[in-house]
Amino acid sequence: MVVKKKTSKVEAVSLGEEKLHKLLASLSVDDGEDGVRQVAQTLQSCLEMTEPVQQIQLVKKAGSQLEALSEKQQAGVLLDACLHTLAVVYTSLQAKNPLRRAVASALGSVPAWLQEQTVSCLSAGLSECLSSLSSDQYPHIVDTITACLDGFPLGERCISKLLHEVLEFLHRVLSEYLQQNSDLVGRHIAQAQLMQSCLGAVKTSMLVVQRSQDTISVALQVQQDSCKLEDTLSNLLGCYVHILTDEEFIQSVQSTAGMAVVLLIRSVMGSGDNVASVVCSLLRRSVQDLDSAPQWLKQRCEGLCASGCPPGVSLYLCHGALAMLSWKAALPGPQWEQLLLLVPNTLLDLDVSIKESSTAMVVARVLTLWSGAALDCLQGQTQLCPPSLQQSLSGGSELQQHLLEHIYSHWEHPLDGVRHQTRSLFRNLLLIHQHTNPSVSEMSKDPYITDLTHNLLRLEWHMRGKYGSLGCLVELYGAGYLLDIQPQLPSCLLGLMGDQTLAPYASDLLERLFVSHKAQLASEAGAAAGETETWMECWHQTWVTPLLHVLCRSRVNQTTYILDYFLPKLLRCSPSSLAHMVQALQDTSPTGPAGSRGALGALMTCLRAARAQGVLPSSEGGLWGGLVPLSLLQQALIHKHDQVRMDALGLVCESHRSTEVLTSQEMDLICYFLLPNLNSQSPGIRQQTVSLLKKLLCRVKDSTQLLQKRLTQRKDQEEGDRDQQTLHQYKEFLHWLCERLLEVLLPGASFSKCLMSLHLLGLLGQLFTFSTGPDVFALGEVVTSAYAQNVLYCVASNFLEVKQLASSLIQQLPPSAVGLQVPERMHSILQAALDLSTSTKPFDSVTAAHLLNLLLHQPHLIQALLHCAQEQGFDFQPPCLPAKASDTLILELNTLAVIQFLLRCLQSEVSRAEASLLQAAASCPLYGRAHCITAVLQHLNTESLSQTEQFLVSELIAVCYRMSDVVSPVVQSSSPEGLIPMDSDSDTCAGLQKILQEIQPRDTNDFFTSARELDTQQGDDHTHTPSTGTGGEGYRVTAQMVLVCCWRSMKEVAMLLGQLCQSLPLHYTNDNVHTHTGLITEQQVEGVGLYFRQQLLQSRHRGAFELAYVGFVRLTDMLCRSGSVALQQLPARWLSEVLEEVKSSDPSSKLCATRRSAGIPFYIQALLSSEPKSSSCSLLKMTMRELIALAMPSADRNTDTSTVPQVHALNILRALYRDTRLGENIVPFVSEGMQAAVLGFTSPVWAVRNSSTLLFSTLITRIFGVKKGKDEHSKKNRMTGREFFTRFPALYPFLLNQLEEAAATVESDSGQVKLHPSLFLLLLVLSRLYPSPMDGSSSPLGLAPFMPFIMRCGHSAVYRTREMAARALVPFVLVTQVPSTVQSLLQELPLEPGPKIQQNHVHGTLLQVLFLLRSYQTDSHRPLPAGSGIDEALCQRMWLASRQNSCVVTRGAFLDVLVCLCGPKISILEDSEASTLRQKTLSILTASELVTSDTSSATFEPGSTQYLRSLARVGLSASVEFPELWNGPQLMTQLLEHLLQCPQYEVRELAVEGLLRTLEEEQKRRPQWLDETTLSNLTSLAFHETHPQCLAKVLQVLCVLSSSEELLWRDEAKVLSQEVVLVHLLTLAQSSAHSVELHCAALMLVSQLVIQLVNADPQSLSAVARFAQWGALVCSCCSEERPVEVKLTAAKVLVKCTSTLLTSPHLPLGLSTTVSLWRSLFTLLQDEDHEVRDSASDFICNVPAHLFSTDAAGVSMCPPAALGSGVELLCRLFEMWGQVQAGVLVLIEWLLGEDEDGQDAAANEAASLDDEDFLFEKGDLNLWAEPIQWVKLLHRHLCSLILTFKDTQEPGAAGLDRVHQIHALAQSEALGSQQALDSLPALPQFSCSMEHARLTLRQQRAALAVEVLDRLR
Repeated sequence: MVVKKKTSKVEAVSLGEEKLHKLLASLSVDDGEDGVRQVAQTLQSCLEMTEPVQQIQLVKKAGSQLEALSEKQQAGVLLDACLHTLAVVYTSLQAKNPLRRAVASALGSVPAWLQEQTVSCLSAGLSECLSSLSSDQYPHIVDTITACLDGFPLGERCISKLLHEVLEFLHRVLSEYLQQNSDLVGRHIAQAQLMQSCLGAVKTSMLVVQRSQDTISVALQVQQDSCKLEDTLSNLLGCYVHILTDEEFIQSVQSTAGMAVVLLIRSVMGSGDNVASVVCSLLRRSVQDLDSAPQWLKQRCEGLCASGCPPGVSLYLCHGALAMLSWKAALPGPQWEQLLLLVPNTLLDLDVSIKESSTAMVVARVLTLWSGAALDCLQGQTQLCPPSLQQSLSGGSELQQHLLEHIYSHWEHPLDGVRHQTRSLFRNLLLIHQHTNPSVSEMSKDPYITDLTHNLLRLEWHMRGKYGSLGCLVELYGAGYLLDIQPQLPSCLLGLMGDQTLAPYASDLLERLFVSHKAQLASEAGAAAGETETWMECWHQTWVTPLLHVLCRSRVNQTTYILDYFLPKLLRCSPSSLAHMVQALQDTSPTGPAGSRGALGALMTCLRAARAQGVLPSSEGGLWGGLVPLSLLQQALIHKHDQVRMDALGLVCESHRSTEVLTSQEMDLICYFLLPNLNSQSPGIRQQTVSLLKKLLCRVKDSTQLLQKRLTQRKDQEEGDRDQQTLHQYKEFLHWLCERLLEVLLPGASFSKCLMSLHLLGLLGQLFTFSTGPDVFALGEVVTSAYAQNVLYCVASNFLEVKQLASSLIQQLPPSAVGLQVPERMHSILQAALDLSTSTKPFDSVTAAHLLNLLLHQPHLIQALLHCAQEQGFDFQPPCLPAKASDTLILELNTLAVIQFLLRCLQSEVSRAEASLLQAAASCPLYGRAHCITAVLQHLNTESLSQTEQFLVSELIAVCYRMSDVVSPVVQSSSPEGLIPMDSDSDTCAGLQKILQEIQPRDTNDFFTSARELDTQQGDDHTHTPSTGTGGEGYRVTAQMVLVCCWRSMKEVAMLLGQLCQSLPLHYTNDNVHTHTGLITEQQVEGVGLYFRQQLLQSRHRGAFELAYVGFVRLTDMLCRSGSVALQQLPARWLSEVLEEVKSSDPSSKLCATRRSAGIPFYIQALLSSEPKSSSCSLLKMTMRELIALAMPSADRNTDTSTVPQVHALNILRALYRDTRLGENIVPFVSEGMQAAVLGFTSPVWAVRNSSTLLFSTLITRIFGVKKGKDEHSKKNRMTGREFFTRFPALYPFLLNQLEEAAATVESDSGQVKLHPSLFLLLLVLSRLYPSPMDGSSSPLGLAPFMPFIMRCGHSAVYRTREMAARALVPFVLVTQVPSTVQSLLQELPLEPGPKIQQNHVHGTLLQVLFLLRSYQTDSHRPLPAGSGIDEALCQRMWLASRQNSCVVTRGAFLDVLVCLCGPKISILEDSEASTLRQKTLSILTASELVTSDTSSATFEPGSTQYLRSLARVGLSASVEFPELWNGPQLMTQLLEHLLQCPQYEVRELAVEGLLRTLEEEQKRRPQWLDETTLSNLTSLAFHETHPQCLAKVLQVLCVLSSSEELLWRDEAKVLSQEVVLVHLLTLAQSSAHSVELHCAALMLVSQLVIQLVNADPQSLSAVARFAQWGALVCSCCSEERPVEVKLTAAKVLVKCTSTLLTSPHLPLGLSTTVSLWRSLFTLLQDEDHEVRDSASDFICNVPAHLFSTDAAGVSMCPPAALGSGVELLCRLFEMWGQVQAGVLVLIEWLLGEDEDGQDAAANEAASLDDEDFLFEKGDLNLWAEPIQWVKLLHRHLCSLILTFKDTQEPGAAGLDRVHQIHALAQSEALGSQQALDSLPALPQFSCSMEHARLTLRQQRAALAVEVLDRLR
């Protein structure tokens, strides 16, 4: 997209009346030569003009006339007047006006002899401006000064001439700005404007000083002038210093002031060594070193050396030094070298002390600047850089080390900019190292670089900084260097492409690697032409082969980003690789592992990327150069995997050229794709589909224009015919598309299908319009009235998005089809909208608003409103519509009329509500009307309204307040949900009136001290007769209705008031001078603000205050941007008031004190988020300081009354830390917040501890990010200790002191439990940190000091604390230090039993050892170093695992350590050490309770289960997992038997889980442990196991075993027949519905058994009865309400038995059971859960190939396509079985719907409930299935089946009877449903849409059934 450069606006010269007359008069003087007179006349005409472009031309003409003047026409009055005029015009114009540039050009073109005079004139004009005292003129004059220096030589001479005056003026301007800034606190917009002006002034002063350096240095040396100039420069410097030290100024101004200070020093002192010396002293803040500077300079600079200076000063001075001093070539002296080394050290010191992220950004940028300056010095050719400097800068030096540490702690920074700068700094450091070591010839041999590379590669891949750094290494040393070190790098990076956060980084690094690698290989191969194939093959092997492997084998969701980020880059680098990819993929088998896209999907992905990149040839000459067959594409377009379908669609739709013509094949493919894919549940896939089809439609549009253009310029008749043919095909295609999309919008269509269809129709409307005229496509012809009505009825959908899309589409359709202009139609829709606006169902009011918005464009709406008003009998005088009114006026007047009408209705309803809230809740809840008013208001162009509408605004605001008063008692009661009885039976409603009278606004917080109860003594008025509403109807009201009426009314009041304040123009007066007219006054706005304040500070109902917050945010945004000074200052005032209130709050305060402070945090959040982000955020800083002070515990605040402010402060802080709009501005306060949260835990008051917990969890998320996965301890949500403490330095001493304090309370020698309140929090934070391998040992923020305290916490008497301490210790120990740490921990364990052993200490230590060893196993891929002594230490303490140790908990922990070392196949111990340890462990196992089976007390103690499970793990490893390692095959069966027969079910479950795991891992070979005894044990367990989970696992094991071979079933010694087993398993499956896992396992196993029985004897009759039982069981598992796991199992069962049972020619289960199984399969294919549907659709892969009519055998399909194929297949099977007649009857029964009786009952029940007005309708459970499409599908196949039936056979007598029976049933059903439809109210699509959709479906089912039966008869 080409963005046009913004052109400056040309404005005419505007001078004051008096000035203009003077100039014209001076130009009219009859004096001077002809040439001068011509100039004067030209300028005169110019001034008289008002057209700016003509003025420019005249000024240019005057310029050329001036240039032509000869020296003879010497100066006269007229010439002076001409020059004076040009000078005046120049100084009066705005900066960017092109006219000013024209004047400058004219002045610059005067001849040389006239230049001096011109300079004098211009100087005089400028001087006059400079003497201006009006501060409004300052920005303009500053601009003029800048313009003089901007490529305008005469201007520069003027400035030089007036230098002193200009500098004086700039000082005056800056002083004035500094003064103004302190007066503008709280007025953000004014403050922001002032900052811009101030920035302009500082920049201009710098420009002046820079351009006048020579003048300044000469002037300062001349004694008499220097004094004045010194004073001026000194004053300017004073202003700069003020800006630098005043934190109210924004960073950009301070940063510029820093540069200005250095520039001024350089200008005064030249560029020698002294300048560097002065800047050094400023950075060091030492006044003594300033002696070399002049006295006045020294005095001013002392302000920058003061101790109280903000830390930012030295940052901005560093920036100034780097930007304003020249670092190129050799340095002038030693002081410069010192300065160069001082700058980075200063910045690194700042790094730890700064908190704001924006300042961190500046530090990062300045460090990068510094590295650039250092590089410039080293690249200087004139002389070599001093060796000392080279040494200080080279790699490995202390400075480089510190800079690398800065990089490692900032490369994960949340700000993008900081990460980017860090990467640039890393690259520059590498270059600096290269330049300081020119002697090293090959850099890859450089030990410094090699170490760095190895360290980087060793880092975890989730660290984003790693990618950029490796990218720099690739850039400097080539990809080959990295691939030599780590050859599997490409696969490793491709494996990361599934993670959205890492994919962009990984793909960038991959791109750098493969581009560099290709270049390297090419250069190594040299120019030899024949070599290309060889090195390209190598390149393909390295990059393309791993890519194709990942694409074919990985799960689809893990490869999504490969298409987005990686493939396009690869194809751009090597377009020729596409052929290689296609060839490789066509040679691969088409299907991959479950869940992957397979070779077909991978092929689509590659082709799509190639097509989008323009690598693939266009499809005009056959489909993409014949690379892919059409059938393959069709398969991909209806593939089971979403992403494969999207890639195939992308291949068809995307094109490198937007005008590429669509071929007929491409259109056919879209037709093939569309219908099965319209109903997608995934929002992402819907979005992609719409986006791709939009690209296709844009291609149609663009290529149409091209074709039409070609037709007009037609040369070749044949080509013209071809183009005409294409246009005709386009028209047919678009008509087909339009019709299909409109067809699906039937009542009962699924939400996703409606959404997709409306989206696409909207696109068609945008791109082609639904015109009915002689348009090229005339899409309007397709839109019939019926279609348009269906779109209109979509407005009644319960889904907001569908409503919105349908509303906007209606406005695009031809009005004649929609028919809103027909008076009766409009009246009925208006009436429906008005009725819906008083419905008690909340979503009806949204429908009403959409309908009203549709009617606003109709000219006769006002008459219809009048008609409604007369019917309702109230006074309504709408505005009159003038004849021939424009559309805009019609819209405006209609909108006002509707608002007026709704307002009248609302006013009368509020009056009724004031009389009886119950009646209002039941008959006319107020919120619907208010919602409609808000929605309609949005259509009003409020800027163009007349003054007369002010009364309307006042009335709207008044009615809002009245509404609020009626409902606020409910939402402000202590417990709105709990206080009103939530029962739906009519008896309890009687007391509701009484309760509502009980409720009063609760203005106190006395729940802290005493609770209030309702009066339980009921009066006699318990019988509550239904009141009658307006129409004499009775109403009933539920508590739910009252509550919803109240809180929704509050919501709508908030939205309406927010909308009024935000959208209406404001009426205000500033300084009693300027009055701005508007519709809403300052007083009204302030009133609305106070209303919101009351709601937010006193409401207790979450719904009410959350929505009041939304309205209040609109108001605060408007306040901030309003022109009224009074309103701009309101947020600051309200904020200070509420903070005062919070400070002084106690239980009697009016502030609402719930446990989360209700709306108070919302109120403060809204006020703070209105403050502009770019300002100095003074309100935020002030608020945070106050709140943190309140939140911190203090000694005098432990009373009950004083904890209220602390609770409020903690809750408000939590809301502010969570608010994303405050963004990075909140980060500086995270440390204090964390301290408050941790200390709050120590409070004795529950409310404080509760709020502290909430605040703590928010801060953990704020610091470590939102949890990115299920693993609580995932490294993605962790941080290196360095990064954490660099970003939050204050937490280092705090956490250390707190941990020390907590660890001191842990020692539990007395056996007493002392639990420090914040210990858990501290361990939680610390367990999120980990050491980086890049950490230097010298780090001041190292993690080592924490270790002893964490270890001590492991001695706690609390089990959970010991575990947390062990987990927290792991990250603090570097991988290399693990062996020594484990060794020292083991040495602490006792060598023998003794009386003084503390088992808590032992357990804590063992846990720490265990966690350390586990982390070592996962992180380090190498064994423990030899001689670590760990095995020896363990062998010496083996007694801890034996019975000598009385504590089973520590016995279990010791065994866990042993399993960790002996269990895995590749142990981290040496082989000999491991085998010794295994033998000792085995002897302990054989002597243990598990094997000797004595039931000692050990098996019943606390912790005994854990101990036995630990023993079982050892047993499993020895008998099942790796028996060969334990030398115990003879023990194997015996051990396994003990495990499977252990009395504790936990042990049995663990054992069976182990068996299941090994079976799944060793799918191919028979496991070693599987012998007769084990099998017998397992089959016996299947009969006798009592624990459900354990039994489920046993059945799963048997399932896996029986799938590979037939099992011999035994019950102990007895052999069982398969029939007996079948009966047992069937009974088990039927009776186990309570346990989902067991139910699924039993179902799976019994199904396998059935399949085996059928395969063994297809004609067997003995088990047929059981088969029917099994079939019924499977069918029952497929119903909608069953758990997803059960349905998934049923789907797997049906897929497995497709080939053997469902499609068998012998019908082994009998027709009835087989057909019911097919019906169940179709039910699953329409299930709401997409996993169930996808799983069921796999049946297609198992259907025998001969049953398919096409070559689609074995290809997975999406569920809608599979459903169609399935029904077609069933019809073919009926023919094959010779059961066509029975099949036809079955399908007709399905068509009618099986449970008609049930439906009738439901319908009658619904009719009886009509008076029960439920608030939230329960729709269908299944939002995806579309019964109407299912009915159409059945009907289509039935018709073809009947034709077959008539051709082949005659119906039998029994068949005819059944036909007559069904016919009668269908006719009565058709009649009944038609009558029910007729009895619905007018426009039932809106008033009772669900009922209408249900009846329409029933009617359609019956009608189609009757039609089919008529054919049959």
